[in-house]
Amino acid sequence: MRVTKFITAIVAATIFSAAGFVQNSAGQTATITHVPIRNAPANSGKAMFNSYCAVCHGADGKGSGPAASALKTAPADLTALAAKNAGKYPAGHVAATIKGQATLASHGTQDMPIWGPLFSSIDQGREAQTQQRIANLVAYIGTLQAK
Repeated sequence: MRVTKFITAIVAATIFSAAGFVQNSAGQTATITHVPIRNAPANSGKAMFNSYCAVCHGADGKGSGPAASALKTAPADLTALAAKNAGKYPAGHVAATIKGQATLASHGTQDMPIWGPLFSSIDQGREAQTQQRIANLVAYIGTLQAK
Protein backbone atom coordinates (compact mmCIF):
# COMPACT_ATOMS: atom_id res chain seq x y z
CA MET A 1 0.00 0.00 0.00
CA ARG A 2 2.84 2.40 0.82
CA VAL A 3 4.47 1.72 -2.54
CA THR A 4 1.18 2.46 -4.33
CA LYS A 5 0.77 5.74 -2.45
CA PHE A 6 4.40 6.65 -3.17
CA ILE A 7 4.01 5.90 -6.89
CA THR A 8 0.72 7.80 -6.95
CA ALA A 9 2.42 10.79 -5.31
CA ILE A 10 5.19 10.71 -7.89
CA VAL A 11 2.76 10.42 -10.79
CA ALA A 12 0.53 13.12 -9.30
CA ALA A 13 3.50 15.45 -9.35
CA THR A 14 3.71 15.00 -13.13
CA ILE A 15 0.20 16.14 -14.02
CA PHE A 16 0.16 18.82 -16.66
CA SER A 17 -1.50 22.17 -16.22
CA ALA A 18 -2.60 24.46 -19.04
CA ALA A 19 -1.29 27.32 -16.93
CA GLY A 20 2.07 25.57 -16.88
CA PHE A 21 2.46 25.56 -20.66
CA VAL A 22 4.86 28.28 -21.72
CA GLN A 23 6.22 29.34 -25.05
CA ASN A 24 8.77 32.09 -25.24
CA SER A 25 8.20 35.24 -27.27
CA ALA A 26 10.35 33.93 -30.13
CA GLY A 27 7.99 30.96 -30.48
CA GLN A 28 10.73 28.49 -29.59
CA THR A 29 10.79 25.52 -27.24
CA ALA A 30 7.60 24.84 -25.32
CA THR A 31 7.89 23.70 -21.74
CA ILE A 32 5.43 22.14 -19.35
CA THR A 33 5.28 22.75 -15.63
CA HIS A 34 4.21 19.72 -13.61
CA VAL A 35 1.63 20.40 -10.92
CA PRO A 36 -0.37 18.26 -8.46
CA ILE A 37 -3.74 16.93 -9.58
CA ARG A 38 -6.75 19.17 -8.86
CA ASN A 39 -10.05 17.80 -7.66
CA ALA A 40 -12.52 18.40 -10.50
CA PRO A 41 -16.16 17.40 -9.81
CA ALA A 42 -16.60 13.62 -10.13
CA ASN A 43 -20.13 14.05 -11.46
CA SER A 44 -19.08 16.05 -14.54
CA GLY A 45 -17.25 14.26 -17.32
CA LYS A 46 -16.86 17.56 -19.15
CA ALA A 47 -15.32 19.33 -16.14
CA MET A 48 -12.91 16.46 -15.60
CA PHE A 49 -12.00 16.36 -19.28
CA ASN A 50 -11.30 20.10 -19.25
CA SER A 51 -9.22 19.79 -16.05
CA TYR A 52 -7.30 16.61 -16.81
CA CYS A 53 -7.33 15.92 -20.54
CA ALA A 54 -7.76 19.11 -22.56
CA VAL A 55 -4.29 20.45 -21.87
CA CYS A 56 -2.92 17.69 -24.11
CA HIS A 57 -5.92 16.45 -26.11
CA GLY A 58 -7.47 19.90 -26.61
CA ALA A 59 -10.91 21.06 -25.53
CA ASP A 60 -12.28 19.47 -28.73
CA GLY A 61 -10.47 16.17 -28.03
CA LYS A 62 -8.57 16.21 -31.34
CA GLY A 63 -5.10 16.12 -29.78
CA SER A 64 -4.20 19.75 -30.21
CA GLY A 65 -4.11 21.00 -26.63
CA PRO A 66 -1.68 23.75 -25.63
CA ALA A 67 0.84 21.23 -24.26
CA ALA A 68 0.65 18.82 -27.22
CA SER A 69 3.64 20.25 -29.05
CA ALA A 70 5.87 19.76 -26.01
CA LEU A 71 5.16 16.03 -25.78
CA LYS A 72 7.35 13.27 -27.22
CA THR A 73 4.29 11.37 -28.47
CA ALA A 74 1.39 13.29 -29.98
CA PRO A 75 -1.85 12.95 -27.98
CA ALA A 76 -4.51 10.76 -29.56
CA ASP A 77 -7.41 12.27 -31.46
CA LEU A 78 -10.14 11.18 -29.05
CA THR A 79 -12.86 12.15 -31.54
CA ALA A 80 -11.79 9.34 -33.88
CA LEU A 81 -12.00 6.42 -31.45
CA ALA A 82 -15.33 5.12 -32.80
CA ALA A 83 -14.24 5.59 -36.41
CA LYS A 84 -11.14 3.49 -35.74
CA ASN A 85 -13.33 0.80 -34.15
CA ALA A 86 -15.80 0.06 -36.97
CA GLY A 87 -18.07 2.92 -35.91
CA LYS A 88 -18.56 1.71 -32.33
CA TYR A 89 -17.22 3.77 -29.43
CA PRO A 90 -14.88 1.47 -27.46
CA ALA A 91 -16.03 2.54 -24.00
CA GLY A 92 -14.49 -0.48 -22.29
CA HIS A 93 -11.11 0.16 -23.88
CA VAL A 94 -11.28 3.86 -22.99
CA ALA A 95 -12.07 2.97 -19.36
CA ALA A 96 -9.21 0.46 -19.29
CA THR A 97 -6.87 3.09 -20.72
CA ILE A 98 -7.87 5.64 -18.08
CA LYS A 99 -7.40 3.04 -15.34
CA GLY A 100 -3.99 2.08 -16.73
CA GLN A 101 -5.06 -1.43 -17.69
CA ALA A 102 -4.75 -1.01 -21.47
CA THR A 103 -1.42 -1.31 -23.19
CA LEU A 104 -0.60 1.99 -24.85
CA ALA A 105 2.91 3.29 -25.36
CA SER A 106 1.90 6.88 -24.67
CA HIS A 107 -0.30 6.21 -21.64
CA GLY A 108 1.32 5.87 -18.26
CA THR A 109 4.62 7.36 -19.31
CA GLN A 110 5.98 10.66 -18.12
CA ASP A 111 4.04 12.21 -21.00
CA MET A 112 0.68 10.80 -19.92
CA PRO A 113 -0.32 9.83 -16.40
CA ILE A 114 -2.45 6.82 -15.59
CA TRP A 115 -5.60 8.40 -14.18
CA GLY A 116 -7.09 5.52 -12.16
CA PRO A 117 -4.59 5.72 -9.28
CA LEU A 118 -4.64 9.52 -9.42
CA PHE A 119 -8.42 9.61 -9.17
CA SER A 120 -8.22 7.15 -6.28
CA SER A 121 -5.75 9.42 -4.50
CA ILE A 122 -7.94 12.51 -4.76
CA ASP A 123 -10.99 10.44 -3.81
CA GLN A 124 -9.06 9.23 -0.76
CA GLY A 125 -9.55 5.59 -1.70
CA ARG A 126 -13.35 5.80 -2.09
CA GLU A 127 -13.67 3.27 -4.91
CA ALA A 128 -17.28 4.20 -5.81
CA GLN A 129 -16.32 7.83 -6.41
CA THR A 130 -13.27 6.80 -8.43
CA GLN A 131 -15.45 4.53 -10.58
CA GLN A 132 -17.95 7.39 -11.01
CA ARG A 133 -15.14 9.63 -12.25
CA ILE A 134 -14.00 7.06 -14.77
CA ALA A 135 -17.54 6.30 -15.98
CA ASN A 136 -18.42 9.98 -16.39
CA LEU A 137 -15.16 10.75 -18.18
CA VAL A 138 -15.64 7.77 -20.52
CA ALA A 139 -19.22 8.88 -21.24
CA TYR A 140 -18.10 12.44 -21.99
CA ILE A 141 -15.35 11.26 -24.36
CA GLY A 142 -18.09 9.25 -26.09
CA THR A 143 -19.93 12.50 -26.84
CA LEU A 144 -16.87 13.83 -28.65
CA GLN A 145 -16.95 11.12 -31.32
CA ALA A 146 -17.08 12.35 -34.91
CA LYS A 147 -20.44 11.68 -36.54
